[in-house]
Amino acid sequence: MNISDLVTHYVAFRRTLGERCDTNEHILRSFCRAIGPRTRVNRIRAKAVAAFLNGTGPITRAWHGKYSALKGCFQFAVSRGDMDKAPLPTEVPKRPPTLVPYIYSRAEIRRLLDAIPSYRRFPSHMEPTTLRAILLLLYGAGLRRGEALKLSAADVDLANSLLTIRNTKFFKSRLVPISADLTKVLSDYARWRAAAHPSAGATSTFFLNKRGNAVHRCTLDNAFKRLREYAGVRRSDGGRFQPRLHDLRHAFAVHRLTEWYRQGAEVQRLVYHLSVYLGHAHLTDTQVYLTLTPELLQQASTRFERYARKEDGDA
Repeated sequence: MNISDLVTHYVAFRRTLGERCDTNEHILRSFCRAIGPRTRVNRIRAKAVAAFLNGTGPITRAWHGKYSALKGCFQFAVSRGDMDKAPLPTEVPKRPPTLVPYIYSRAEIRRLLDAIPSYRRFPSHMEPTTLRAILLLLYGAGLRRGEALKLSAADVDLANSLLTIRNTKFFKSRLVPISADLTKVLSDYARWRAAAHPSAGATSTFFLNKRGNAVHRCTLDNAFKRLREYAGVRRSDGGRFQPRLHDLRHAFAVHRLTEWYRQGAEVQRLVYHLSVYLGHAHLTDTQVYLTLTPELLQQASTRFERYARKEDGDA
């Protein structure tokens, strides 16, 4: 069996288990191209695997992502008798520090929005109106980038302030209620969209580029990077990456939790609702988003202090 056929069988197997497997398939197809798709699996050498893993730059978390994808595929081949053993390195480098998300302040989000009309120093395939609506949706509803870009016009029920998010991780779908303010933002965009792209129907994506086609994720990422640089929003905490588009989702979760603390709500109960709203299968997935900011820490400390004083009074 050659490596290309092995990858096809392995990916199909993983998908029968309910996994999307898109990222792993992308990595494995890259490996096929690197060593030759017709290479017999029993002729794959550890030297070729190491060259693919190491690439040309320093060791990053991508190394471990590639290693994990290859390990799963090779173990699958060994279990089927297609390989005697996995040709993987015997020593695995230490993982780089975990990426620390950037939590935008509300003032920074306002700066980003205010900069949209004038940031475009270079041609873009996306109108400022579209970029503004997407950013507000990502922050206002905590959506993933891909979820927002895959929304069809039919998935956006403005009359009931409800979004239908289809086929996310592990092929799940969910309903996401949105606020009145966000409903108005999307309603305004829908009217602009109807005037700018009258031929777009209910089956087309809700967010469209200048040509009336779906917005590509690279187009959105590049536009946001230019906007962030133009608005002067950057991190100074020593983080390895500058603020990302996905960090708007983190900011949504942290700001929501902070507001619940401020309102005196039952945070321990509501965090489960937040987990469902974000589309997480487990509460532990949500905990990744709840980065302690000074404001959140202050609100949590205040809540604990009130609780402690109550306990002292009852003693």
